[in-house]
Amino acid sequence: MIKQLTFVAAVFVMSAPAFAQVDYKVLATAKTSTMEKEMNEAGAAGYKFVAVMGGETAIGGKEVVVLMQTGGDVTGKFRYKLLATNRTGTMQKEMSAAALDGYDYVGQTVFESLFGGEEVVSIVERGAAAESEYVYKLVATAKTSTLQKELGEIGRDGFQALGMTVGKTALGGNELVVIARKKK
Repeated sequence: MIKQLTFVAAVFVMSAPAFAQVDYKVLATAKTSTMEKEMNEAGAAGYKFVAVMGGETAIGGKEVVVLMQTGGDVTGKFRYKLLATNRTGTMQKEMSAAALDGYDYVGQTVFESLFGGEEVVSIVERGAAAESEYVYKLVATAKTSTLQKELGEIGRDGFQALGMTVGKTALGGNELVVIARKKK
């Protein structure tokens, strides 16, 4: 009887689910250039982007907070670019150029500048791939009815929405900004 219990216990221990330890890094700053530098340092150490949030924190004031992780199913090294602009046409060009360089969209938020302005910021990531397998489309409008119409149009072309923010742009005032992509 003891041999059977020992065998059952050994099988139970061997079949217990294994898990990989995960480590997190929280980055917070009010400047896009500082955030890009810190994200690239973390990416070189094997940390991968998880989430972003812009707004006011209890102690830091108006800043952007990025969460990164390593471990689990995250492997490799990563490079990041923060594409910041208050002109939607410029953002479309920067997203397309980044995709040609192998970067893919991972998040977006709004940075409030020290001078009181706001910039829509897209975060793009590059792993081991030499080229992105996606093309990107940016839709920006002040009216939700126009957004519905334009998303319907790009949806018929196969684009899938990835994220949305509300930001002040140079020409349009407050605009809803949606970033979408489709495979090449």
